[in-house]
Amino acid sequence: LAGVMTWVLRSAPERIPVAFGTAFNLTDDTGKPITEQAFQGHPSLIFFGFTRCPEVCPTTLYEMAGWFDTVGEEGKPLKAFFFSVDPERDTPELMHNYAAAFTDRIVGITGDPAEVQKVMKSWRIFARKVPTEGGDYTMDHTASVLMLDSRGNFKGTIGHGVAAGSAVAKIREVLTSG
Repeated sequence: LAGVMTWVLRSAPERIPVAFGTAFNLTDDTGKPITEQAFQGHPSLIFFGFTRCPEVCPTTLYEMAGWFDTVGEEGKPLKAFFFSVDPERDTPELMHNYAAAFTDRIVGITGDPAEVQKVMKSWRIFARKVPTEGGDYTMDHTASVLMLDSRGNFKGTIGHGVAAGSAVAKIREVLTSG
């Protein structure tokens, strides 16, 4: 019985798929509509952050630009998306200018706050406003980069601050996963 239970517990995650993501209608950083169809036909990296982020977001986007440089031509099919967790302040123009400061390979996504919340919930992304002095706020949020295969299926994460070699190895796995 113990052997059967061990087999069931070890194999259950492979037999029971966990759904991530949802249909959405948002706006890309050029002001055009964008949907979940943007994740089809190529592997993708997805990061949730905001343009007023003091440390995690600029560091992650800088590292992401480096990953693109490292994978070179092999990574040509790879796309990257930067979803705002602060759509009340992050306009398409702000998202475009912010992402473009790091690389032209990252598409900013923002839009209706309720629609953004729906997307964050579907990807199990945490974000909340944190009040600061003077009545302003910052955002506390999940800092991992999500990896999707060419069918838009979740394949894993790259943790914040992970060594570049480890991140690139994970990206290469996604590039060859189909």
